[in-house]
Amino acid sequence: MKKKRKKKNRPAQQKKQSIFSWIPRFPQLNLPSRTKRQIGAVLMFFIAVIVVLSFFDLAGMGGDFFLKTLSFLIGKTVFIIPLLFALGGLAFLSSRPKMFWLSICLGIFILILGISGILGGREISQNQELQKFIWNYSGQGGWIGYLISWPVFYLFGFWTNFIVFLTVIIIGSLILLQFLWQREKASEDGKPAESPADIQAGKSLVSQIFKKATGEPQFKIKEISPSEKEKAPPSSKEALSLGLEAKPLKRETDSFYPVPSLDLLESDKGGPTSGDIQANSTIIRRTLENFGIPVEMSEVNIGPTVTQYTFKPSEGIKLARITALSNDLALALAAHPIRIEAPIPGRSLVGIEIPNKVRAFVRLRNLIGDQNFQKSVSPLLLCLGRDVAGTSVYADLVKMPHLLVAGSTGSGKTICLNNLILSLLYRNSPQTLKLILVDPKRVEFETYTNLPHLLTPVIYDVQKTVNALRWLIKEMERRFEVLSEAETKNIALYNEKAMKKSLDPMPNIVLIIDELADLMAASTRDIEAAVVRLAQMARAVGIHLIVATQRPSVEVITGLIKANITSRITFQVASQVDSRTILDMAGAEKLLGLGDMLFISSELAKPRRIQAAFVSEKEVKRVAEWIESKTQLAKTKTEEITERDITEGLDEAIEFSEKESVYEQDPLYEEAKRVIIEARKASASLLQRRLRVGYARAARLIDMLEEKGVVGPADGAKPREILLGQPSQLDISDQSDLS
Repeated sequence: MKKKRKKKNRPAQQKKQSIFSWIPRFPQLNLPSRTKRQIGAVLMFFIAVIVVLSFFDLAGMGGDFFLKTLSFLIGKTVFIIPLLFALGGLAFLSSRPKMFWLSICLGIFILILGISGILGGREISQNQELQKFIWNYSGQGGWIGYLISWPVFYLFGFWTNFIVFLTVIIIGSLILLQFLWQREKASEDGKPAESPADIQAGKSLVSQIFKKATGEPQFKIKEISPSEKEKAPPSSKEALSLGLEAKPLKRETDSFYPVPSLDLLESDKGGPTSGDIQANSTIIRRTLENFGIPVEMSEVNIGPTVTQYTFKPSEGIKLARITALSNDLALALAAHPIRIEAPIPGRSLVGIEIPNKVRAFVRLRNLIGDQNFQKSVSPLLLCLGRDVAGTSVYADLVKMPHLLVAGSTGSGKTICLNNLILSLLYRNSPQTLKLILVDPKRVEFETYTNLPHLLTPVIYDVQKTVNALRWLIKEMERRFEVLSEAETKNIALYNEKAMKKSLDPMPNIVLIIDELADLMAASTRDIEAAVVRLAQMARAVGIHLIVATQRPSVEVITGLIKANITSRITFQVASQVDSRTILDMAGAEKLLGLGDMLFISSELAKPRRIQAAFVSEKEVKRVAEWIESKTQLAKTKTEEITERDITEGLDEAIEFSEKESVYEQDPLYEEAKRVIIEARKASASLLQRRLRVGYARAARLIDMLEEKGVVGPADGAKPREILLGQPSQLDISDQSDLS
């Protein structure tokens, strides 16, 4: 049997040709809106000048004929025509990008009718003969003024006629003057008179003519520029009125925590340059059609980092065919790398994201000054940046409730962490928020050393980090007991009850770790167990984790950590394997770096591309020093948690120091230490034989010795390393900690 030949995919059904299709079509000259307005203004001023010259017999036969004709039609109203057309010319120059030819001409025509009607009605009231209709009338109001005023005067009288045409004059004035008001309003708001679409249209005039000639379908360009779309951020006084109120501290001092001024941060400057939009759209459409994929181009979103071109493929086209053409589209567009989002969440469109020629810096000040941030009721709202459409993006840490940040070196992780910290500082006082900052690299969080929000000074040591995590677990358990006694489910309900009883609220605690890989390399078991325990249970009691790492591998971001931290931010990574480790999908390897990131949470079905806000080290230092100077909270000890009695029910303060251990002392600890040092090897079986104890107690003693720094961590089948010297050099009777 003969095999049936597969039908080739036809790109599109051809339209039926008309009998006039042989007539050549010429491209339409599509001028920018600014040029059209200037031409309209010139024509208006030209008419005004011709009328003025005709008043003095300087316009020749044409001007004389023009003056006599207008005098017959509208009478003495002809002397106001130069003024009306001059206002029309100013309206053309002052109007918005769209052309309002019909509206401006209609306003002038209505004004002429109103004035002629008033003059005609006035002359009719003075001359009794004119109260009967006369076809060959030509007086003060002209033939048109007499024609429209005589019926009103005949039916209602002089005053009704006057009021009717005065109303007509007011309507015409409003129509004509609204364009001048638009210019004034634009200058007051600080918006440019010329829209970016007009500028782009002037730059790509040749490509638009080509598009008209080839029959390219029209699409909408959605221009987003932070400097144009966002209003100027409010000042510090305006911020106070928008909900960032100063919160008094009831304990230890009578001072208050004022909101940091927005003047400490820098605002957005400049805008993105996306290149020739029309030409890129044509290239995308033709490239896809060459591979048998007919598409219909849709809107274009110009963001701070990339420009998103959207299109709708024809029915029956598999999205896998489109995503497989990523390299071919990059070659045709001469842009790398490009990212294809198929489909765009919530829309039946496919998006192609192309890097801009010039990127726009997104600054934190404009995000904090936005109304969405100022009016939000969430105390832990975080500023993330702007998406591909230029929209401000925020995330609520309470709903996350934990966040994982990953990316290669230099991609923007530390700047992102500074953004998150400043977002929290602009919304919370030391009474409502406590921070624990862990900085194994020792250089990133040094600016926040004297911040009153810190529970403890910035932690640099691995062992102190382990102690801090264990203290957080105990604090979590204590808070659960407090909530149980208060019969509340979470910290929000507990704080509501506390405010009604005039009690101090239970503060939120946010632990921020700048580099998880260093901690996991030094103490994998303790760090992972503590992080997982907190991620599983700490949400209800107001304890949240923000963990960052530059090594997105399965040894650092383990399966348990990924399972319990579902909200993740990834910056540019080296390979697709790292992207799948963080997001469980590819895409992060095609990011552009310098704050370009993907954000995913339980509320998002697919990762959302965002340009993170940029904040400089000077801005961070200014805000930190401002808060330190305005608050009068001092710590009593440098290595001590100063506010252990934040809520009722906690009697003792836990101090982060090297002389404390979370484990209770075992009576056989000193004997086990002596045995290990004398034998110069450490194992649970050795302690079982020498001390005659069970395996569980021997393993617990080994863990305590590891915590104190007597022995090293386990390394597979290799024996543990003895970290202390010879037995003769030790004073075992000394009960001080040896760590």
